[in-house]
Amino acid sequence: MWGLVPLFWPLLKPAGAVEILAHRMVWSLAFVGIALLALRRWSWIPELVRSPRKLGLITVAAAVITVNWGLYIWSVNTGHVVEASLGYFINPLVTIALGVLVLKERLRPVQWAAVGVGFSAVVVLAAGAGRPPWISLTLAFSFAVYGLVKKKVNLGGLESLAAETAVQFLPALGYLVWLGTRGTLAFGSHGAGHTALLAATGIVTAVPLVCFGAAAIRVPLSTLGLLQYLAPTFQFLLGVVYFHEEMPPERWAGFSLVWLALTLLTWDALRTARKSRAAVEAAAAASRAETAPAAPVTSAP
Repeated sequence: MWGLVPLFWPLLKPAGAVEILAHRMVWSLAFVGIALLALRRWSWIPELVRSPRKLGLITVAAAVITVNWGLYIWSVNTGHVVEASLGYFINPLVTIALGVLVLKERLRPVQWAAVGVGFSAVVVLAAGAGRPPWISLTLAFSFAVYGLVKKKVNLGGLESLAAETAVQFLPALGYLVWLGTRGTLAFGSHGAGHTALLAATGIVTAVPLVCFGAAAIRVPLSTLGLLQYLAPTFQFLLGVVYFHEEMPPERWAGFSLVWLALTLLTWDALRTARKSRAAVEAAAAASRAETAPAAPVTSAP
């Protein structure tokens, strides 16, 4: 769903990117509110309200994801799908870098090599285009910071989205009302189908997140990490094959370096996971051997 979403945003034209973003915020809160009501999952709200630190983090998360959502919509609707997909390819590398800088995590040699290759890719793309790939970098950094903040908040996917969109709701609604007073609001001005599509932005936002949250507790983390490469892969293919965006040699070179970096990360993650499983199994076998009763000694007849 995340990989195919570039097909959805152009359907919302002539609404501008900021209006689409505002609808996404308003209708997402409506959708997750109904879902929480149906599931009767409200117990987290009093605890969140009593925690100023968590409320502050939720506000930061809402601000960062606002930048991410808005830039992504603008990128797709202005013919920058390939550059937007690059942002989500780079995102794992930025997440690792933030882990080192903010959480003081220590990297394995292969992870350092991957980050270095990723940095080289950015340099190649910047040299080829004559400017830094600012769309890709902004999307990558904003989503990485968003992930870091969500890690500290420690709320479920549906609950977190509800809290974030609650922060976004009033400014978004105020912007839509302001557009209405100026007579430039697209909502309701281009037929019932277009109005329904704008309202569907809440479903398009929430459903993949709900599915992701459900998958996160059912599949191994290594598998989940690999699956997340599908979204930018689909976006990249749509940009090249469907939207016919240009891919000059320097862009292919930059993407190839990014894919090499991701290959290194994936290989290292799978190797580390196998070693961890083997260590756990060996420890369990040793523990069983220590607790097993000794075999009785019998004399030969």
